[in-house]
Amino acid sequence: MLRLRQFVQASRMLFLPIMLICIALGTLAAYVWNGVFHPVAFVLALVGSCAAHLFSTMFNDFWDYLSGADKAAYEREDTASTDSGFLTQKIWSLPAFLIVTLLMGGIACLCGLILFLSSGWGVVPLCLVGGFLAFFYVAPPVRFGYWGQGTSELAHVICFGLLPVMGAYYVQVSHFDWRLLPLSLPIGLLTTLVFFNHHFLHWQTDRLAGKRTLVVSLGERKSFRLSPILLLLVCLSVVACVLTGALPAYALIALLTAWPLVRMYRKMRTERTLQSHRSLMAMSMTMTIRCGAILIAAMAVQGLAGGF
Repeated sequence: MLRLRQFVQASRMLFLPIMLICIALGTLAAYVWNGVFHPVAFVLALVGSCAAHLFSTMFNDFWDYLSGADKAAYEREDTASTDSGFLTQKIWSLPAFLIVTLLMGGIACLCGLILFLSSGWGVVPLCLVGGFLAFFYVAPPVRFGYWGQGTSELAHVICFGLLPVMGAYYVQVSHFDWRLLPLSLPIGLLTTLVFFNHHFLHWQTDRLAGKRTLVVSLGERKSFRLSPILLLLVCLSVVACVLTGALPAYALIALLTAWPLVRMYRKMRTERTLQSHRSLMAMSMTMTIRCGAILIAAMAVQGLAGGF
């Protein structure tokens, strides 16, 4: 039980609901649009995508530890570390942490192979693109998460929106649908908002460690102005889903989940502290789960109502 609890903490499973939402949306789209549901394919897609997500998270921690970015965040009072602490606090050894990380990657690859054999070629490009982005986010020689030109944010939209939604749909019906693009945008943009706001917690030490996130590149003031624009894009993407027929009209109820964040942005206009940025990130994650749950419920109701 202790080892399981440690694994939950080391892999930061707090963010797994994001991937669950993606897989649910893609699977429901296959059912609503085509009347198809294969439970085994759903389970394999769910396990594989979650394993890939945990691999990416732990691999990120592994390289941020080696670069010194995570350790530096513990040494300043005006920053907060967002790593699991299992490497910086010596709870697990570096080899043990890496073995568990690679095990998650192996499970993801195995699920991908089975789905390729059972569903078709479309699984291959999704896995290759996802694998590349997960591996080289902070790993040399690419380390595109350190570029600071919006590449990190684009990767979040792709990895926590487009790829898992498309993949969950494809393994059900063995073809793609253009409506998957708008359908994947709300959760992808919400995830981008979560991680963008999380960079406010340690942008100073990221800069010292050479990790040029978009917050580091723009600075705290300009980045804070960009954050509500990302929220606006989330809301517009939900509207776009309805206009394109990817979601039913009653999915617009999900827009109500943005109100707490709007109030928080107003509150932070005059004064921003480490604690307020903590609250902003937490509220972003809460909105992601609530909005995702409403979108899932809307598609489920649409499926039960025969597509209306």
